Amino acid sequence: MTTESIDFSVINPSSSLYSEDLAPVPLEKRSWGTWNYAALWISMSLCIPTYMLASSLIEKGMNWWQAILTIFLGNTIVLIPMLLNGHAGAKYGIPFPVLARSSFGVKGANIPAMLRAIVACGWFGIQTWIGGFALYLMLKLWIPSLESLPRIFPSSFGLETGPALTFFFFWALNMFVVYLGVDSIKKLLVFKAFFLPIAALALLAWAIVEGKGLGPILSTPSKFKNTGAFWEFFFPALTGMVGFWATLSLNIPDFTRYAKSQKAQIRGQALGLPTSMTLFAFIGVVVTSATVIIYGHTIWDPLVLAGKFSSKLLVSIAMIAVTISTLATNIAANIISPANDFANLSPSRINFRKGGYITGVIGILIFPWKLIADANGYIFTWLIAYSSLLGPIGGIMIIDYFFIRRKKINLQEIYNNKGSYTFKNGYNGIAIVALIAGIIPNVPGFLTTTKIISADAVWPWLSNLYNYAWFVGFFISGMTYLILMVRKRNETKL
Repeated sequence: MTTESIDFSVINPSSSLYSEDLAPVPLEKRSWGTWNYAALWISMSLCIPTYMLASSLIEKGMNWWQAILTIFLGNTIVLIPMLLNGHAGAKYGIPFPVLARSSFGVKGANIPAMLRAIVACGWFGIQTWIGGFALYLMLKLWIPSLESLPRIFPSSFGLETGPALTFFFFWALNMFVVYLGVDSIKKLLVFKAFFLPIAALALLAWAIVEGKGLGPILSTPSKFKNTGAFWEFFFPALTGMVGFWATLSLNIPDFTRYAKSQKAQIRGQALGLPTSMTLFAFIGVVVTSATVIIYGHTIWDPLVLAGKFSSKLLVSIAMIAVTISTLATNIAANIISPANDFANLSPSRINFRKGGYITGVIGILIFPWKLIADANGYIFTWLIAYSSLLGPIGGIMIIDYFFIRRKKINLQEIYNNKGSYTFKNGYNGIAIVALIAGIIPNVPGFLTTTKIISADAVWPWLSNLYNYAWFVGFFISGMTYLILMVRKRNETKL
């Protein structure tokens, strides 16, 4: 069945599963071409967390080429599920939570949607913290007393008063943009697309000049004492790199539903994702390596690095730019998708704006300032932990769409409470079993990594599975779902 042959008129707009935000995008309204998808990835890749992704690898011991290779491999791997999940969006014009109904059921789809939404809330919180902290670094140059305000939060929160005030101010600014609507962010995205590459190149030039050329910077050796130590860090780091975009690899239909054709989304993403991530990561690697030469120790947080510059005006301009570009990225990458996911809970009651507000509140409750307090927590606690949840969902959805459904989805049924995607009471038990099967093997490693339980309490081989969390979950859940669904289909035929 080709895209052109799909009949969108069969959908019942009065269904409780239908809303304008979740409806298929008509063919005549799909205007995204190859360049649009490439530009989308260039825009989303050029952000502070990407820089921190690369610099964290340097901080933990890799040399420049090891870090770049790890990032390139991770993004090439995650591109595969990105393109596969994007196929349904481009063909049927449906968003991620609607696509999930075909494998999890019309009610069960809320399970992967909520897991993905919670992760997006975490990213929203992280980006909001980065934008707020940039404001703090700028303001304290002009108002030094901001640094010595009396503490209003318990010490266990790990939140100083000055950064807290600018964090909540920036959070309120994000919520105001949600109130205005997504269209209000377009000009900021244009600003970011032009300014951030220039700022990144300027930072690269500074690092090369201050670091006495690329030679000394790129000759900084790896901190790993032997090959075994390198591989011990490499595999969890690679999993973290895959986990960085594991969220988008699920909800990419939210964007590919606007594609003019399959070729447009495939070419655009293939051109945009690995290349832009690797190039911007290279800047992060070079600058972070240069800090060792310039300051005698690794500075992996670019905001902390910018705060060391002596010119108040230069720091102010840089921090304002970071704030604006972070605001644009936050809305585009971390509000649109979770807002759709929350809307799927009750399409008739929750619209985009309400979904955005829910995202904002949860983003605070996740304590983002703790997630990125150090490189170890950023990679092992945040990136790998949530990849262990999203990998299984990706495996199930891809197996369902390509091997069970053979790329055929009944649009009339997928918006029907009593259709073929209702399964049993709205839930596909097989998908839930497969999801749990993919998550369980990674739980012991998560518990030992976060020190909730002692490492001695778990078999080493079982704990080490966590280093491959996304891959383990993806393949176990995918294979479990395939076997059980084929078995059920055969039993039904009998």
